[in-house]
Amino acid sequence: MDGAGREPEEGEEPAAISARNILDSFTESREVAELIGNLREVFGELVTREMAVERFIGIMDKYQEQPHLLDHHLEGMMNSLLEIVWDSGSPPPLVHLAFKFLYIITKVRGYKRFLPLFPHEVRDLQPVLDMLAKQNPRDPETWETRYMLLLWLSMICLIPFDLARFDGSLVSLEGQARQPTMDRILDIAKCYLVVSDKARDAAAVLVSKFIVRPDVKQSRMADFLDWVLSMLSKSSFQTMEGTVIVNGMLQALAQLFKHGKREDCLPYAATVLECLDSCKLSESNQMVLRKLGMKLVQRLGLTFVKPKVAKWRYQRGCRSLAANLQAQGSAVQNQKREVAAAEAADDDDDEEYDIPAEIENVVEQLLVGLKDKDTIVRWSAAKGIGRITGRLPKELADDVIGSLLDCFSFQETDTAWHGGCLALAELGRRGLLLPSRIPDVVPVMLKALTYDEKRGACSVGSNVRDAACYVCWAFARAYEPAELIPFISHISSALVIAAVFDRDVNCRRAASAAFQENVGRQGTFPHGIDILTAADYFAVGNRVNCYLTISVYIAGFSEYTQPMIDHLVNMKINHWDSVIRELSTKALHNITPQAPEYMANVVLPRLLPLSVGSDLHTRHGAILACAEITHALCKLAQDNNRSVTYYFTEKSLEGLKQIHQELCSRQLYRGLGGELMRPAVCTLIEKLSLSKMPFRGDPIIGGWQWLINDSLRHLTLVSSAARQHIKESAVSALAALCNEFYINERGEADPALQDELVTQYVSELQNTEEMIRCGFSRALGALPRFLLKGRLQQVLEGLKKVTIISPEDVSFAEARRDALIAIAKVCQTVGVKGDGSQQEFVCRANVDQVYATLLTGVTDYTTDSRGDVGGWVREAAMTSLMEVTLLLVQSEAELISASICKQIMCWLAQQSAEKIDKFRAHAGSVFLTLLHFDHPPVPHIPHREELERIFPRWEKETLNWNAASEAFPRITQLLGLPAYQYHVLLGLSVSVGGLTETTLRYWAGTEGALLRRK
Repeated sequence: MDGAGREPEEGEEPAAISARNILDSFTESREVAELIGNLREVFGELVTREMAVERFIGIMDKYQEQPHLLDHHLEGMMNSLLEIVWDSGSPPPLVHLAFKFLYIITKVRGYKRFLPLFPHEVRDLQPVLDMLAKQNPRDPETWETRYMLLLWLSMICLIPFDLARFDGSLVSLEGQARQPTMDRILDIAKCYLVVSDKARDAAAVLVSKFIVRPDVKQSRMADFLDWVLSMLSKSSFQTMEGTVIVNGMLQALAQLFKHGKREDCLPYAATVLECLDSCKLSESNQMVLRKLGMKLVQRLGLTFVKPKVAKWRYQRGCRSLAANLQAQGSAVQNQKREVAAAEAADDDDDEEYDIPAEIENVVEQLLVGLKDKDTIVRWSAAKGIGRITGRLPKELADDVIGSLLDCFSFQETDTAWHGGCLALAELGRRGLLLPSRIPDVVPVMLKALTYDEKRGACSVGSNVRDAACYVCWAFARAYEPAELIPFISHISSALVIAAVFDRDVNCRRAASAAFQENVGRQGTFPHGIDILTAADYFAVGNRVNCYLTISVYIAGFSEYTQPMIDHLVNMKINHWDSVIRELSTKALHNITPQAPEYMANVVLPRLLPLSVGSDLHTRHGAILACAEITHALCKLAQDNNRSVTYYFTEKSLEGLKQIHQELCSRQLYRGLGGELMRPAVCTLIEKLSLSKMPFRGDPIIGGWQWLINDSLRHLTLVSSAARQHIKESAVSALAALCNEFYINERGEADPALQDELVTQYVSELQNTEEMIRCGFSRALGALPRFLLKGRLQQVLEGLKKVTIISPEDVSFAEARRDALIAIAKVCQTVGVKGDGSQQEFVCRANVDQVYATLLTGVTDYTTDSRGDVGGWVREAAMTSLMEVTLLLVQSEAELISASICKQIMCWLAQQSAEKIDKFRAHAGSVFLTLLHFDHPPVPHIPHREELERIFPRWEKETLNWNAASEAFPRITQLLGLPAYQYHVLLGLSVSVGGLTETTLRYWAGTEGALLRRK
C-alpha cells in the first residue's frame, strides 16, 4: 500500500501524505555513462555544461532514498571520471567538471562508502599532492575539486610505508631544500581546516587518517594537537572568521579521537577537555559548534574509559538466530540464568577499575547537552550518554540513570524532556536500563506520551511525545515480555491514546509504529492485531477519522474504554486548540454507548463544575462535552425504551440548567470569551432540546431564548472569524428549542408567543446593521412549520425586502445571501399546496412572488473592496432556485410555468459562463441537476433534447466545470439554441472582460471556432 498520488482527505494534515518512489535498480546507468563520456565535448560551452550537470543531478537525486542501488556502478563511474583527471591533456575546467560529478555521486552515496574505491597505490601520492598544491583554497567555483582531492589523499595516506621513504634527497635540482612529504600533507590539512567551504570536512577526515599513522603520531601528533588547541584558544565564535576556524578544529579533534587508538589519544585527552571547557561552546548561538562540541566531549569520555562492554547489561535472547529458533522457552530461560550467575561470579574485580575524574565532567556536560535548544545537539548528547554508560561500572551507570531521570521534572523545559527521552531510548536499546529501573522509567515515559505545554497561541511538546514513542519502540525490542508484564496495560493504553488522539500526525504515526513493534515483539498487548488493523500507518493520518471512527472501534475493547474516556476528559476537552476540543466532545458522544454508567455517574458530575469554572478553554470544552454526553445518554435510553432521564440524577439535571444562569450572572458572554461561550451554550441548548429533557414550562427556556436572540443581535460585536459559527449555532439551537418546547399537544404554537417571536424577527430584518439582518434571516428560515402557520406571507415579505438593493444597503451582500437561503428553507418547511392559503403554504398565490425574489438574486453583480461580493448572492440564489424547483416538481409540478422555467435555465446558463471558477462550477452543477432530474422530470425546459445531447447524463458527475478548457466548449454550443443565445452571450461577454487569462484563452478559441462554423 503506497501513499503516492493520494489527495488529502478532509481532516487530514498535509504531513499525513507520504510519496515515495520505489526503484528496483539503477536504470539510468547507460545514460550516465554517456553523460560522463561526453564531458570532453560539452565542457567548453556554458549552456551544454550546465545542462549536463543538471541532468546528472536529476538522475542521482532519484536515488537519495535508495543509494545502495548505485553500488555496483560506483567503480565504473569513478574510473571513467578519473581517466579524465589523469589525462595530462585535460584542461583545468574539464578536470573540475569531472570532480564535480564525483562530488554529486558522493553526496548521494556518502563518502564512507565511496572512499575505498579511490586508487590508493604508492604512485598516486605525489600526483594528488601536486594537484592539491595547484588549487586555490579561496576559489568558490572549484570547491568540489578540493573536497574530492582531500578525500582521495586521506585514502592514499593509509599506504603501509614510512613516508620518509618518499623523500629521498630533500635537496632539489636547484639546490633548494624540499619539504618532506609528511609536512606537505600536514600543511595541506592545516590549510583546509580553516576554510569555510565543504573542503573543511574532508580535511578533518584527512587528519583522522593521517595523524594516527605510526610514523606520524610519533613525530607530529603532539605538535598538531598543540596547533589545534592554540587555534581554538585564539579564535572566538563571536566572529564569522572565528566560527569557521573553531568549526574546523572541532571537526579535526572529533574525527581524531574517534578513529585514533585509545592509548595514542589518552595522554592528550585531559588537555583537550580542559581547552574545550575554556571555549564555553554552550554559550554559542551556532548550533553546529555546540553539536561538534558535544560530539568531541563524548569521544573524550570514551577515551578516558576502557573500551569494554559492560557485563552487567541486560541481554535479551541469544546472539545466534538459529539458537533462538531451536531453543525452547524454558531452555532459553535456564541458559540466561546460568549466564547471569556465571557473570556475577566471574571477575568481580573487572568492575573495580579506577574511573578517571574527568568522566564526571564529561557526563555532566552530556546531561546539560540533553537540554540544548536544538534537536541535533540533544541527539548527539543522548548517543554519548548511551555509549559512555555502557563502559561504566554498574553503580556509576545507575547514578547516571538517576541524574537522567531528573530531566523529567515539571520545572524543566520541553527540550529537557525531549533529550531525556532520547537518552532513555538509547540506554534501553543498548541494554543499559536494567529491569530494576523499569518501575522508575515507565511512569516518566507515560507522562512524556501526553506532554503538551501551551506557549502563547500554540504549544510545545510534539517532539517530546514523538521521542516517548521511540522509547516505547526501543523497550519493545530490548526486554523480554515477562519484564514488562506489570506495565502492559498502562503502556498499551497510552500508545493507543497517542495513536488516536494526538494532535500531530507524526506523533500518531510514531505511536502506531511503537504499538506495532510491541505487538510483534512482546505479544502481550490486549487485542493487538485487531487494533493494528484499524489504526495502521495510513488510517491514523486522518485526524477526524481517528477521533470519530477508530476511537469508537478501540473503545469497544473493555481494556481501553475507561483510559480513553479519562484521557479525553482530563487532557483534551481543555486543549488549547478549539478543533481538538470539539472533536474530543464528539468522540465522547460516540464512545458513550460503550460505558453509559461510567459517563453518567463519574464523567458528567466531574464535567459540570468545570463547565462554570474559571479557565476559558476548560469551560468551553466541558460545556460541549456535557451537551454531547447528555444527548448520547438520552438517545441510548430511548433506544432501550427507558425514560430520557434514566441515566441522570436530579443534581445532574439541575447542573445542566444552571450552566446558562451561572455564565449569565458572571457576565461570561461578554468580550473575547463570549465568542466561545455563546456557540458552546447554543450547542448545549440544541442537544438538551433534541434529548427531550423535561424542562417544559421551566424559566430556563426563557433564558435560553434570550441567549439565542442576544447572540443574533450582537453578531456585529464579535470577530469575523467567530461570526459564522455563532450564527449557525444559534440558528440550530433555535430550531431544536422551538420544536421541543414551543409546541403544544395539538401540534400548534401559543398564539401570543408566535406573534411575539415572528414579529420581533421580521422587524429586525430592517436593522441598519448587516449582521443583524443576516442572523434573523437565517433564524426565520429555521423556524418550524407550526410557528410559520398563518404568518408565511409576513415572513416572505420581510425576507424579500432584505434582498432588494437600495442605495443605503448596496454593500449588504451577506444579508441578501442569507435572506435568499432563508426563503428556500421556509418554502421547504411549509410545503406545497396549490389551492392552499398563502399564509400557510407555497401555492398559486405566492409561487410567482417567491420565484421573482430568487431570480432577482441571480442578477446581483455588486462589487466592493472585497471583490465580487454579488457572487455570494448569485450562488445562494441558484441553490435556492434548485431547492424550490425540486420541491415543486415532487409535489405539484403544474405550479411551475413555462416562463419561470425558461428564466431559471437561461440565467443558470449565463452563470455557467461565469469567469470565476467557483461560481461557474456551482451554476453548471445546478443546471445539470435540473436538466437530468427524473422524479419526475422538471417540466418546460427549453430545448431539452439538444441540451441532453450537449450534456450527456453520464457526464453529470465527471464534467469538470472548474476547468475553463472543459466548460467553455460546452457552454458555447448553447449559442446555437435560440432560447439561450442572449443570456449565454451576455455571460461570455462578462467573462471575456475579466482578468483571467485561461478563461479568455479558452473562450476565444471556442467562440472563434463557433463563429467560423456559423
